[in-house]
Amino acid sequence: MPLLSGPLPDTVKSVHIMGIGGTAMAAFAGMLKDAGYVVTGSDTGVYPPMSDYLASLGIEVMIGYNAKNLDHKPDLVVVGNVIRAEYAEAQALLAGPLTYASMPQLLGARFLESRHSIVVSGTHGKTTTTALMAQLLDAAGADPGFLIGGLAKNFDRTARTGTGPHFVIEGDEYDTAFFDKGPKFLHYRPKTALITSVEFDHADIYTDLDHVKSSFRRLVAILPTDGCIVARWDHDDVRDVCLDAACEVRRYGVGQTWDGRIESVDTTRGVQTFSVLYEGNVWGRFESVLVGEHNLYNQVAAVAALERQGLTPAALAKGFASFGGVKRRQEVIGEPRHITVLDDFAHHPTAVKVTLEALRLRFGKRRMWAIFEPRSATSRRKVFQDAYAAAFGAADVVVVAGAHDQSRIEAGERFEAATLVAALRAHGQEAFTYRSVEEIVAVVAANALPWDVVAVLSNGGFDGLHKKLIAAIEATAPQGQ
Repeated sequence: MPLLSGPLPDTVKSVHIMGIGGTAMAAFAGMLKDAGYVVTGSDTGVYPPMSDYLASLGIEVMIGYNAKNLDHKPDLVVVGNVIRAEYAEAQALLAGPLTYASMPQLLGARFLESRHSIVVSGTHGKTTTTALMAQLLDAAGADPGFLIGGLAKNFDRTARTGTGPHFVIEGDEYDTAFFDKGPKFLHYRPKTALITSVEFDHADIYTDLDHVKSSFRRLVAILPTDGCIVARWDHDDVRDVCLDAACEVRRYGVGQTWDGRIESVDTTRGVQTFSVLYEGNVWGRFESVLVGEHNLYNQVAAVAALERQGLTPAALAKGFASFGGVKRRQEVIGEPRHITVLDDFAHHPTAVKVTLEALRLRFGKRRMWAIFEPRSATSRRKVFQDAYAAAFGAADVVVVAGAHDQSRIEAGERFEAATLVAALRAHGQEAFTYRSVEEIVAVVAANALPWDVVAVLSNGGFDGLHKKLIAAIEATAPQGQ
């Protein structure tokens, strides 16, 4: 039977994790190992850096979701949300006597019961803001626990237990497991919750915006009366889901109680100086590597939340200055022939738009390429076909790849790269589409010039385009030679 709510039984000594190869699941395995549990796991394949990390912990990983993976009879089985009920290992679990739980369920029961859980939620900005808040608390000497859905450059892992009172966690609205279709963040026992944005996304599990909002309303409803919601109040849909909150609501955004102002951007160093305003007055002035208006307000939200936890401007300034950013978020991965190549996770049209606008602010008038792969469940569908046409305005040249595997999407519901390119050209933008990574690499490598900026936007691996592009640019002789 599934693990019920409440503390984890003391009789649990061994834990088996189905889907252990993911970034969050591997990090969670490390937390369990540190807590003294014997940990094993299974996955279809495990790759660096997670494979190296699990090997360093001495965790056995079984390849394939096979029934025999449970022969050692672990005390508890953790089922990742990548697991389908029809997998042989899942069928054996359901048919047998072993106790099982989802990762969010176990995390809440084992690690969050006695902590001040800070849940960072919203359609956009979760990973960066979670990583930032973990660093702000860490730099202040608070030794927080955290679970981050990406690789933060300040830490050598994406999750840790910590010894301080706070636990900062990325609160995903995606479903929990095949046996629990509620959003993950409902298991995280929030005492503070940030809501950065509420938009339609995850078209594979949500039907429309109202459906998405219903999940966020459920999050708001579980905050205790002495808790706090930090909400982007100048966004109508965020405000709407918070109207029935029973706890304090700290309002941030343009013209709100907590506001922000960009003071300057150093395009050479890639840093932004900004002020956080409280009731119109400067509360603190900071510098960080997070550039752009969306990042300004993610940082304002972090300040509004942590001021309530007693952090001062001086303490926060130390954390902002030392924050290294997150991999795959405006990450410079190479500068071959003085061409700056960046990797970014942006795939929702709003994320694409604000990311490119931030890069424009960061790099000034340098020519900017945007190479976009429609890979997420939503971006492969036509639901945002028109919205993407307005998302690339900050780029000078746009290259759109063919959408990743659309075989399970009805033909009339599929995103069309050629249609987006035609819309961009109608707006006067230089835009192209190519089916293969090899074509994209060849065209960009042949035409990119020194001091160009190339932003690669995908929530997946893009078939290794990043490394292939850097290698191709390095191998291409500069024009005129």
